[in-house]
Amino acid sequence: MIRFMDMSNKIMNVIKKLMSYLTAFLISIVHLIPFYILINLAFKTRQDTSSKWIPPDYLYLNNFTDVWTQSRLGSALLNDLIITICTVALVVFVGVLAAYPLARYPTRLNNAVYTLSISTLIVPALTVLVPLYKLVVDLHGISTYWAMVLVLTTFFLPTVIFLYTGFIRTIPRELDEAALIDGCSRYEIFFRIIFPLLKPVTASVIIIIMLGVWNDYRFSLFLLQKRSVQTVPLVLSQFFSQFQNNLPLAAAGSLLSMIPMALIYLFLQKYFVSGLAEGAVKG
Repeated sequence: MIRFMDMSNKIMNVIKKLMSYLTAFLISIVHLIPFYILINLAFKTRQDTSSKWIPPDYLYLNNFTDVWTQSRLGSALLNDLIITICTVALVVFVGVLAAYPLARYPTRLNNAVYTLSISTLIVPALTVLVPLYKLVVDLHGISTYWAMVLVLTTFFLPTVIFLYTGFIRTIPRELDEAALIDGCSRYEIFFRIIFPLLKPVTASVIIIIMLGVWNDYRFSLFLLQKRSVQTVPLVLSQFFSQFQNNLPLAAAGSLLSMIPMALIYLFLQKYFVSGLAEGAVKG
């Protein structure tokens, strides 16, 4: 009887593993199919009417050069890079400084501030777009980098505070107490002990915020009206409208716009899962 139960448990464990692997495989296929089609189209000529599922037997690179010259993609990439880097730097700096006292000193005031901050995550961005646009106009911030950076920082800050607060709560308080005994100030404890431990969650924050800022369309559409400061989503949207009958050209533009974020993700991916899990789940 005991052997039968052990055998049944082993079989169930094997079935569970197989089901988890099969589920992961199916999810991966669903996510990879669009990229497969995109790559196939990007290297085809406009005259190629073969199926999108069949890769070309030639290498056509003119789509990428045409996109670069006709869509102002170069300047858009630079604009997006400036806005993304400035926003990420500001939101990480403000978010980590705000999260530390919220995590270490759970007073009534800090708990109220934390709850208020997290509650803004359920507010759709479009509901505040009209008053936000009026405020930016009054501040003469339309089509400026600084206004776009501040708006995006404000929008993503609650998410950053949530992740950092959850992660800091998992760090033992004994580290703070030992540092205080050794004569460290609160600032030294944070910058010399706590902050170096935040590397995994910081990588997660950087990836999440960079992807959100890089792909932002709703705020950019209203706040970046001059062509000289428009970002990649705006330029590609206009480009797709102009060349909607040329799918290979549109596919090449999409691939070029993904390259910077893909490289950053590959560089930081080893920290991403652990940082997100420890910062959100344990907290």
